[in-house]
Amino acid sequence: MVELLAPAGNFISLRAVLENGADAVYFGLDDYNMRANAKNFSLDDLAEVSKIAKEYGAKTYLCTNIILNEKLACELEGNLEKISESEIDGLILSDIGLIEDTVSNGLEAHISVQENVTNSYTLKTLKKLGAKRAILSRELSLGEITEITKKSPIETEIFIHGAICMAISGRCFLSYGLYGRSANCGDCLQPCRKNWTLTYEEGEDNVVNFCEVEDERFIVTGSDDASYRTNFFSPKDMCMIEYIPDLMKSGVASFKIEGRARSPDYGAMVTGVYRQAIDDYMVNPEEYKVRDEWMDELTSVFNRGFDTNFYFNTPFEISEDNQSKYIKKDIGQVVNYYSKVKAAEIRIWDDLALGDKIMIQGQTTGSITHTIDSMQIEGESVSEVQKGCNVAIAIPQKVRQNDFVYKLVERNTYD
Repeated sequence: MVELLAPAGNFISLRAVLENGADAVYFGLDDYNMRANAKNFSLDDLAEVSKIAKEYGAKTYLCTNIILNEKLACELEGNLEKISESEIDGLILSDIGLIEDTVSNGLEAHISVQENVTNSYTLKTLKKLGAKRAILSRELSLGEITEITKKSPIETEIFIHGAICMAISGRCFLSYGLYGRSANCGDCLQPCRKNWTLTYEEGEDNVVNFCEVEDERFIVTGSDDASYRTNFFSPKDMCMIEYIPDLMKSGVASFKIEGRARSPDYGAMVTGVYRQAIDDYMVNPEEYKVRDEWMDELTSVFNRGFDTNFYFNTPFEISEDNQSKYIKKDIGQVVNYYSKVKAAEIRIWDDLALGDKIMIQGQTTGSITHTIDSMQIEGESVSEVQKGCNVAIAIPQKVRQNDFVYKLVERNTYD
């Protein structure tokens, strides 16, 4: 059975992906991972992370995948014993120099995509060093992945959903070159996601703007104001939901969802969709079909449009800003939950009505999405409520005091 590996940027996200069927979770530690601007976890949090994951029978992998200078490498090596004592299952490493120390402390060594593993010879060498798994390069086709995996003496892992950036398997120097903030040390300012105006120079005083060029070889398209101010550095997100059978046949051990810096509802929704897809395939591979609602659900959370990355061809379509169907609007907080009647008392500071879709998030609750079908105020059923009051809403899943409540508003109506 293939492993579904989901991201966790904080305790709410951790619960959210586990509740939605993740077999394993990966997460960052302060100072040692590629998402330094996410909330991440501290060394003291790791035992609690491990405990929560074990409640769901899930494995835990700690990201330590930045470029480690001597100081950071020594610090990490010195923390391996404490990490091991927390009962974390393994480390995701971008520095092969720490494989031996990781394994000697009873931890699995998984080699990061940052190592850009592109062939079986590298995998054989990593096996000799003690690695159990390697995340394969993002620039490989699905055919190449299948061939390499058949020859590999260790487990392989691939990304199946999430952001793709202008880099070689995540190694990028654009942010550092422009702002002195290194993406390879977890401090990327994402200049590739910004709009840029494209020009080039031919000798002195001959600057050409691409709005004046009619050569079809250029794949950059003009913006609405014809200035060629565009997102041409920014790829669309990867989405492989339509190709689960092909992925399953590749022999890969783990399917990875990108998104440690994204919201708990993103993790919950994406994990839940891929969980359903994998389970459907396992029940009956011959009759597997992509459900219509899956793509609707994936587009309802943050995305930049979808592509299949390098799996079938070289990606060339550029992304735009967030294209999610809904915007989250902060509208209230849970006061109490009454388990016997399965209803939550919520203090609201915006209007609500039957049929509204809400999202409730909390450290223990995770992320729950619910369409309102029953509301009461002081025992009387109501169809709508005004801001500034407490309302009882029927919710089958347990929520908790002080959980945050959001209303999901369709983007075109919100604008």
